[in-house]
Amino acid sequence: MPIQTPYYLVDMGALQANLQQAARLRELSGAKIQLALKCFATWAAFDLMRAYLDGSTSSSLYELKLGREKFGGETHAYSVAWAGHEIDEAVAHADKIIFNSVSQLERLGARAAAIPRGLRLNPGVSASGYDLADPARPFSRLGESDPARAEAVIEQLDGFMIHNNCENRDFARFDRLLGQVEERFAPLLERVSWVSLGGGIHFTAAGYPLEALAARLRRFAQRHGVQVYLEPGEALVQGAGSLEVTVLDTLYHGKHLAIVDAATEAHMPDLLLYGAAARIEPNRGAHRYMVCGKTCLAGDVFGEYDFPEPLVPGSRLSLRDAAGYTMVKKNWFNGVAMPAIALKDLDGGIRVVREFGYQDFVGSLG
Repeated sequence: MPIQTPYYLVDMGALQANLQQAARLRELSGAKIQLALKCFATWAAFDLMRAYLDGSTSSSLYELKLGREKFGGETHAYSVAWAGHEIDEAVAHADKIIFNSVSQLERLGARAAAIPRGLRLNPGVSASGYDLADPARPFSRLGESDPARAEAVIEQLDGFMIHNNCENRDFARFDRLLGQVEERFAPLLERVSWVSLGGGIHFTAAGYPLEALAARLRRFAQRHGVQVYLEPGEALVQGAGSLEVTVLDTLYHGKHLAIVDAATEAHMPDLLLYGAAARIEPNRGAHRYMVCGKTCLAGDVFGEYDFPEPLVPGSRLSLRDAAGYTMVKKNWFNGVAMPAIALKDLDGGIRVVREFGYQDFVGSLG
């Protein structure tokens, strides 16, 4: 029986292909690779993922607990600002804890002395093309930029986190950014035992020079005497997820419009945040439609696409690139039905692993 749309579909075969690239990078570089739960936390897929990765990294107490309970392996804890009432529980679940600022370290670090402690550094340069996602934007709160402040607390630290890549598919640019990090912080790097270079390095992109990246990471580790960690999210899940939807209505208002049973604001919010369009393949044919969501938000639009046949109510569409930053961001705006989550297993079978209903909606509000 067909699955009721809308639903997210995670293709485990495509996911495995990305994970195999990650495993090769681990082997060639000596780096350890942690899944960034802020991007993808669909734990039904973790049985496959943990075989290729070293653990998980988090951005909050809840993500940390999920990583410990559902993923296992090495569990890293980071937060832009830990609350005093969270810190003891965070330490109990983490293998490493990373503070965002010297002031947080000084205030809460003693309560985390039982595990390795790290500090986020901000080198002031990044690969982000979006101000919204740029950790090096003016007045950034993400990490310490002054080497002197970090040096003053170096005896309390075991490692550093430096996250300044964002959707970076250009190895040469990554190489330059890492060189700038070394110029600014080399004396500090040599006094700790590990450095996390964060995520945003799209080493699974077609044609990416994986061997060159591995060699650069190995040189960095050897030069500074550190264990390197990477924290990819989208690189691990690119091409592995879709949002499956059904056309509910079509109309013409200067353009042919098709309204589907999902919504950008509720189910793929990054499209609105970054002014992007969803991807539909093959996107060719004589019939062009603007595909729209079903909320009352006027700009609830997935994009414009070409189809070989006219769309009609009941037509099925598959919106690509719907694994990263979708299921972790979905919400109940307008009370639109929450997409189920399904996995396409390695044998080709599709199974639903989570469904949401009215009581989930009600429970989220009071």
